Amino acid sequence: MKQRFCANMAMVALFAIVLTLGISVSLNAGQTVTLKGSDTMLMLGQRWAEAFMAGNPSTIIQVTGGGSGVGFAALINGSTDICEASRPIKPGEIDKLKQRFNSQGVEIPVARDGLAVYLNAENPIAELTVDQLRLIYLGTITNWKEVGGPDQRIILYGRENSSGTYSFFKDNVLKGKDFAAQTQTLPGTAAVVNAVAKDKFGIGYGGAAYAKGVKYAKLKQTAEAPGYEPNLETVRSGDYPLSRYLFWYLRNKPQGDVKKLVDFVLSNEGQEIVNKVGYFPVK
Repeated sequence: MKQRFCANMAMVALFAIVLTLGISVSLNAGQTVTLKGSDTMLMLGQRWAEAFMAGNPSTIIQVTGGGSGVGFAALINGSTDICEASRPIKPGEIDKLKQRFNSQGVEIPVARDGLAVYLNAENPIAELTVDQLRLIYLGTITNWKEVGGPDQRIILYGRENSSGTYSFFKDNVLKGKDFAAQTQTLPGTAAVVNAVAKDKFGIGYGGAAYAKGVKYAKLKQTAEAPGYEPNLETVRSGDYPLSRYLFWYLRNKPQGDVKKLVDFVLSNEGQEIVNKVGYFPVK
């Protein structure tokens, strides 16, 4: 009996030690901050997270994509701390935030982008007007010879409708009209780039940072105007016709580790990461 009693007491002591250690680990684990939304911003969000966690090892940053619309839905239902968005929040989304959290949300521009038009590297076309681009994606222009290229059918690639890039392109290029039915929608900018890189007569659109293995189509406002590629100078000056901000949205004013992360992203170090990824600083 004495041996059994001692054994039981030893187990109780061990359990107490484990429990104490568990509480200690929990208290020192820091906060988990979640980012969800824009696939355009996925790579940028991941780089920010890696750099921030290197200097703040007690904080875990989780970054996932899915599209800006998915990010806003997660912000509204409370399953993410930060929505990464490549388009501004819509009035209906603000209304839902008000209804659930009594808040209009907090908008933070974190980077700038030139929404790029991708062409296959072997495509002889170098420039397009914004109007030509609109007619291509409306399905009015269907052959490259109509814009000075070879007699070949234009193959259209685009994003799914949950994408902020899809919405930005629809609003600013198509003027709210629907994409041509033959547009092949793909889940993510990298998939669009990969498709155009393999298709000599394909065309796609997405963030400037993803243009690997393809070339930009220079864009111009009119046939007589000069064409521009998306770069820091043309995006800042407004010469590039499809310049935009990239945003973070929060339900409320940032506090704690979320505020530390926001401050880091807007710092010189955070904005240098924007440059390295291939986007442009917010200032």
